[in-house]
Amino acid sequence: MRSASCQHRLASFLAAALLAVVGTAALAPPAAAASGHDPVPELRRKAHSLRHTAPSGDLGDLRPLGRAVGEAAVVGLGEATHGAHEFFTMKHRVFRYLVEEKGFTTFSLEAGWSAGLRLNDYVLHGKGNPREIMKEEFGKLDMWAVQEYLDLIRWMRGYNTHHVRKIQFMGDDANYPAVGGQLIKMVTDYVRRYQPALLPEIDAHYRNLRAVRDADAFLSLPLTEREVLVSQAGQALDLLRRHPGPDRDKYAWAAQNARSIVQSATALSFDTDDPEQVSKALRYRDKIMADNVAWWHEHTGAKMLLSAHNAHVAYLPYDAKLYPKVQGAFLRDRLGTRYVTIGLAFGQGSFRAQDANGRWRTVTVGPPEKGGNNHALSRVSPSDYFLDMRTTSASARAWLDRPRRTRDAGRLWPEPERMVSLGKSYDALIYLHETTAARPLS
Repeated sequence: MRSASCQHRLASFLAAALLAVVGTAALAPPAAAASGHDPVPELRRKAHSLRHTAPSGDLGDLRPLGRAVGEAAVVGLGEATHGAHEFFTMKHRVFRYLVEEKGFTTFSLEAGWSAGLRLNDYVLHGKGNPREIMKEEFGKLDMWAVQEYLDLIRWMRGYNTHHVRKIQFMGDDANYPAVGGQLIKMVTDYVRRYQPALLPEIDAHYRNLRAVRDADAFLSLPLTEREVLVSQAGQALDLLRRHPGPDRDKYAWAAQNARSIVQSATALSFDTDDPEQVSKALRYRDKIMADNVAWWHEHTGAKMLLSAHNAHVAYLPYDAKLYPKVQGAFLRDRLGTRYVTIGLAFGQGSFRAQDANGRWRTVTVGPPEKGGNNHALSRVSPSDYFLDMRTTSASARAWLDRPRRTRDAGRLWPEPERMVSLGKSYDALIYLHETTAARPLS
């Protein structure tokens, strides 16, 4: 049996369906090189204390973060695990600050495009029950089906009921558990209303994919059959592109929904028994997430907070062979300095994670070992803090740029520490000394 340790790397949605991708041995980090320079005194002078991680209350301690964001259009905010309460509430707090002080209007989550559309209907219009939507859309992945995200969604809805300028929620990822599902209906409903002459051909392109129940059923098909479904979904998208509709905005959304269908089917059509294909699948996933964020920003004009794992919002992959290019690098290509990325690290505590058999449990880890990034960061300040690494001295920056062991787990545990260059991967950091486990929806 292949190891389950890389499930989350292929994709949250794909990980839930596959046992594994590659073994952990190839990912075990080498020993960190020794360095005589201690950067902590210099980092301490640049660090800004954070009062707390709760989303409510005064936000004045986030002003240094606001200065670091500057005129950015998209801010990537990572997380070292997908299961820590304080990571999620801190993101809620940062988003609230960016909305109130910097004019941000969209929260983007590492979740399916179609799930984001459903939750956005609630955020904008009060449509549906957010708890039930989250259970239906996130139930198989579970890491987003937590009270912390329900609280965020409800806050966003409350904000919209009292403000003229509306805020929105989006998912930037491929779809899971659905592949086409409601998106096929949304595309065909658009065609039926605005371009009815195209409907028979569009229906024909989607007929076979419509019959596939969900991503698990899609993955059970032979690879050649999956490739045919990808081709047919692509033909539907190409047909729309050749015949743009009379309403530019509605056409743009229909085409983007059709594009998401192609993305989802393609992401599930790589040969995961082939390491080279695995690498291509990972690059493809990060590219489409970046494409979707960029599309949303360019189409709506929204400033966006992008929430994802540290490895996705970063500029550099921790393993260039496995991850040739990550979402943060794609966004920097598209947006230049209008993309700013913030890593989110921690010292010790508890978080939710999956074991090798897919069971969710609460994991507790002790203080970080000497020699790694987390240990150095833990010595900077007795309080949680924000650090804009771009403002540090040359000597501190040289230390930050050097790859060192870093606690960065994603959704699985145990996981090996990664060799991460903090300074080359992120513009800034938020460091939390201790975490507790996120609270799953009952």
